[in-house]
Amino acid sequence: MPEKTGEPLFQRLKRPNIQYLFFAILIGVLAGYGAVLFKYALKLMQWVFYQNTGDILLFSDTIPLWMKIVMPAIGGLVVGVVVSTFASEAKGHGVPEVIQAIALRGGRIRKRVAAAKIFASAVTIGSGGSVGREGPMVQIGSSIGSSIGQLFKVPGVHMRTMVGCGAAAGIAATFNAPIAGVLFALEIIIGDFGLMQFSPVVLSSVTATAISRYYFGDFPHFSIPEYAVVSHWEYCFYPILGVVSGFVALSFTKVLYLFEDGFDGIPIPEWIKPAIGGAILGCVFAIFPEVFGVGYGAMNLALTNSMELWPLFILIWVKILASSITLGSGGSGGIFAPSLFMGCMTGGAFGYVLHNFLPIHTASPGAYALVAMGGVVAGTTYAPITAILIIFEMTGDYSIILPLMLTCITATVMNSTIRRASIYTTKLLRRGIDIEAGRDRHLLEHILVKEVMTSDVVAIPESLRLEQIIWTFKTENAPYLHVVDEGRLTGIISFRDIRTLLNEEGLIDLIIANDIATRDLATVTTDDTLQVALDKITDRGVSQLPVLSSGSQQRLVGTLTESAINGAYNSAIVKDEILKED
Repeated sequence: MPEKTGEPLFQRLKRPNIQYLFFAILIGVLAGYGAVLFKYALKLMQWVFYQNTGDILLFSDTIPLWMKIVMPAIGGLVVGVVVSTFASEAKGHGVPEVIQAIALRGGRIRKRVAAAKIFASAVTIGSGGSVGREGPMVQIGSSIGSSIGQLFKVPGVHMRTMVGCGAAAGIAATFNAPIAGVLFALEIIIGDFGLMQFSPVVLSSVTATAISRYYFGDFPHFSIPEYAVVSHWEYCFYPILGVVSGFVALSFTKVLYLFEDGFDGIPIPEWIKPAIGGAILGCVFAIFPEVFGVGYGAMNLALTNSMELWPLFILIWVKILASSITLGSGGSGGIFAPSLFMGCMTGGAFGYVLHNFLPIHTASPGAYALVAMGGVVAGTTYAPITAILIIFEMTGDYSIILPLMLTCITATVMNSTIRRASIYTTKLLRRGIDIEAGRDRHLLEHILVKEVMTSDVVAIPESLRLEQIIWTFKTENAPYLHVVDEGRLTGIISFRDIRTLLNEEGLIDLIIANDIATRDLATVTTDDTLQVALDKITDRGVSQLPVLSSGSQQRLVGTLTESAINGAYNSAIVKDEILKED
């Protein structure tokens, strides 16, 4: 007798986890074609501005000086108008906005973001903006994933996976690096390596890569000579390179946000600022054409040992300056490619010096340039696995894996010890969003305790006897009793404080509230913010706080519970989302 097979195959295909795999393939298709469209849009915009789609180093000498300054300014003006009018999320490097959407908005990203990001980033890079393509593609892919999730009403718990599918597809199609795309999404965007997240993300990454390879071919991103570890002594130098790469990464993060602060402080309309940044960038571009756009031409020169020491060293800081101007003023583009550029120049300079001192025991400078690309990426993103794999996939050279691992891990450990947040999460922390805490801090910092607290508080005098304390717990059904002296809080009693005394004979009439009250209290005042209250609740591990009046008297006026804070936070999130939609 044949064994029953259970539910029909068609019914099994309708299961949610199977449906999500089909959604992942659809996201991969759309994100893959989004990457194709974006690459063609970049070429089109560069042709519009300079009538040439080749590498800038091949025709920089033919561009008049006025054009080198004016074109980036015009590009900045266009981007400023687009960002201010259509989608503010298209400003900057995009990845923090995706992380924020996953952490705080259930993965919901406005549908217009993909189109606005494609256009704004294409104009920025095509006109000379010193930024990369990966950040825009992460945001474009994530927007596509979010739109698919919203269209098919995917539950909130699975929406972040849909967004991660789009991010993975964007990275994979941009760099022809499907494994790195998966790891980027899991390590940075989703933050979860579980099977339910892994399978759809892999499908999206593979699908997008297949589409990209159909149009652009299957070849490594960088064509480099074969490198090998010349001597085992070199393994002693790569951790040092990790420290140097980490320092460059920290410098980039610091300078980038200094420029953001500088431009934010200029009292002019936001849409004008990218034009000012573009004009300043044009002056830099006029002297150092190597930092134009993504900068792959200069990187290939460093990787093939075709640059001298001083150009390598100077271009590290010029790229930091150029990328900070572009993004700080409000341009649209990624920080991944600038990090690769800085790492390439850093490693090239480091290898140049080292090879001159130890020519027999060290590889050529290009090998160190290749490894330091991963080091700076790891030092900025705090994602060493992604950094290692993306360099490997972009070069197809397995011999660099061990040096890459040493350098990337060293840079990540050093930088995460010195600075808590990566270049992505720093932007969120500056907005008051603590991803580790999972809350949008600025919302709680604008709500006062007196708006949420309850005045229904159970207070007892210090002289109240234990028998009456027990009776109060029974009749009031309160978790805590507040001990007061003429209205001033002197302590708190919980049922745990009296539990050990219940079986002690003869103590009922001897012990009073003053004897058993806890004196080490965490309190808030009516004028404190909910964020201050939440921090105290978290630090002390309690569920509620006594509320005192503000001023010198500080009398007990109420209590604030953690559940009340959560309710106020959720209401604030809803109001904030409604305002954004409007």
